[in-house]
Amino acid sequence: MTGTKGWAEEALGLLLRRVAETAGQVGARFPLYADAAEGRWTTTGRGSWTGGFWAGLLWLRARHTGRVRDRSAAAAVTARLAPWAEADTATRGLILWYGTALAPEDDPAAAALRERAAKAVLGAHDPTLGLVPWGAALGGPRLRARADGVPGLVPLLASAGSAGRVAAAEHLHRHLDLCVDGGDGGRPGPAWRRDTTGGCWTADPDPGPGWTRGESWLLLAVADGLLRADRDTAWRTDRLASTVELLLAQGEFLAGPLVPPAEAGESEGPLDTSAAAIAAVALLKLAGIPGAAWATACADRAEAVLHRLVDAHVTRPGGRLPGGMLLDGCYDAKTGTAVRHELVWGDFFLALGLAALLGRVDLTRV
Repeated sequence: MTGTKGWAEEALGLLLRRVAETAGQVGARFPLYADAAEGRWTTTGRGSWTGGFWAGLLWLRARHTGRVRDRSAAAAVTARLAPWAEADTATRGLILWYGTALAPEDDPAAAALRERAAKAVLGAHDPTLGLVPWGAALGGPRLRARADGVPGLVPLLASAGSAGRVAAAEHLHRHLDLCVDGGDGGRPGPAWRRDTTGGCWTADPDPGPGWTRGESWLLLAVADGLLRADRDTAWRTDRLASTVELLLAQGEFLAGPLVPPAEAGESEGPLDTSAAAIAAVALLKLAGIPGAAWATACADRAEAVLHRLVDAHVTRPGGRLPGGMLLDGCYDAKTGTAVRHELVWGDFFLALGLAALLGRVDLTRV
């Protein structure tokens, strides 16, 4: 830790100063992604699936500064996430777990919102399907399963008592059945659709296999499952451990480029720094699993990824762009949407990883 403290401390300070600048720019809206020409944010009114990351960044800033006004700002943005609690979307995990988990334990409003969301998501769990459906709130067919519908939802469900823990384990394992094992004899991939006539799951082509952020989302979700697995057999700890080993090998999380391309195998295409930042946090979580054989390798790789992101992809003050921007994030390579941009969730996971590296955040609680 001694060797990391200087660069990690400086980088975290840069990122959180960028949070202050972003807050002034977006006002009552939510940042989504910022261009690499001027650093201007494209925003949303309600936050979409990324709103929780903005709230999470504000909570990280409040922890860092200790200022009452920063805590009040984080609380105000978190309160604006409340309409999502009953929305029909599995991304409620991303929105309402990461938007509340970093709030202080003595913040009753954030705790109440998290509890309300956990109960609502538990009510949406379909025991026949073994998961919380992707949902229709963001458009498209409701009966889908996607890799990005698992992270955040696992700890959110698990916070809803014994029934929530069972549902969280079912939700995680059903997605692993599909996204890792290939469902009903199909090819593994990050997105699946339920055939309402035959009752089978079929692979959804978008996003398709090779989506590296999807692989990072899955690794993060499995890490969260392992961190919550104790004597509750529903978690199937052996299967989760073997899945980690498979993902670490297949996804090149411990080898290959520290910052992957947005689409695996397309080395000439855009990178995705947000996939790398998510993976770094997942690896730090895995490094904290007691007795895990992969712990040291995961810890070393996570630090190397974070250092590369800071060294090669974060802007410094005094240039044409504001300091503290994590560039080279890719929202959607196939549609060409924000392919070399600052992404609010990339900023969040980089800041979270740095804070964890510095001992400021307990990743078993986030």
